[in-house]
Amino acid sequence: MTWDNFYDFLHIKDFIYFISSSQLQDMLFPVKLIFVIFSAFFLIFVIYFMLNSSWLQFKFLEDVTEFFSWQAYGQREMQKQWNKIRKRIESGAESDYKLAIIDADDFLAEILDNRGYEGDTFEESIQKAGRIVEPLLSEVLHAHEVRNAIVYNPNYKIPSAEAQKILSTYEVAANNIGLG
Repeated sequence: MTWDNFYDFLHIKDFIYFISSSQLQDMLFPVKLIFVIFSAFFLIFVIYFMLNSSWLQFKFLEDVTEFFSWQAYGQREMQKQWNKIRKRIESGAESDYKLAIIDADDFLAEILDNRGYEGDTFEESIQKAGRIVEPLLSEVLHAHEVRNAIVYNPNYKIPSAEAQKILSTYEVAANNIGLG
């Protein structure tokens, strides 16, 4: 069986002749023109919004930053934020210890949210992190309790050694989750 016989059997030749006929093409010209106009409109629409959107710039900036810094995007800012917390504890003032603990707790909560361990409370978020923070789960929960005591009791006293220990607990947890 040759191709011509096959085409004749399926009547493909007749269909091709009908589709390519000048009469049908003349009748379909307005429809083609409408589709070309819509396509051009939507292409211009997409290009306009891609140029005016910050999403494309953000993605490009993110990739370039990761490439040249050899770090995940935003890692440097997170490290700067942690260094500010660490500097507070170096001051030696109890009020700075308290602020450092509160900031470290907020920082850890932010990291948990950014990594997808969201919860209604800090404890739920830590529990969702699971085995990542499991070795120091009790220390993180104790540090959070101290943070709550500081927030709700302005007369709460915290010794320097305990503040240092709590801050190092937060730092280890942040590193395990994704700071480092």
